[in-house]
Amino acid sequence: MGLGGTAKKLQKVTEMAEDVYTRLNDLRDQVVQMRETTQETSDRVDRLEREAAEMRALLDALAEKEGIDVESVTAEAHIAEAEQTDEEAVSETDEGESTSETAESESASETTESGPASSK
Repeated sequence: MGLGGTAKKLQKVTEMAEDVYTRLNDLRDQVVQMRETTQETSDRVDRLEREAAEMRALLDALAEKEGIDVESVTAEAHIAEAEQTDEEAVSETDEGESTSETAESESASETTESGPASSK
C-alpha cells in the first residue's frame, strides 16, 4: 500500500472526526437549550404554585366569612369526581365489550354466508 492509500484513509478519518465534532456541538447546543427550557418551566411552575396558594388563601377567607365548611365541600367534590371517573371507566369497558361482540358476530355471519374457506 502506497502513500496514496494512507492519505485516503487519513482523509476519511479526518472527515469522520469532523462529523463527530459537528454532532457533538449540535448535541451541546441542544443540552443548553433543554436546560434553559427546564429552568423556564420550573420558574413558571413555581409562580403558578404561589398564585394558587394565594387564591386558596382568599377562597378560605371568603368561605370562612360566609360560614362555608371548605373541607366538606372539597370532600364532596372529590367523591363526585371519583364517581364520575368510575362511571367513565365502566362505560369504556362496556363499549369495548360490545365492539368486540359485534366484530365476532359479523365474522361468524360472514363465515356462514360464504361457507367455510376451503384449503387447496
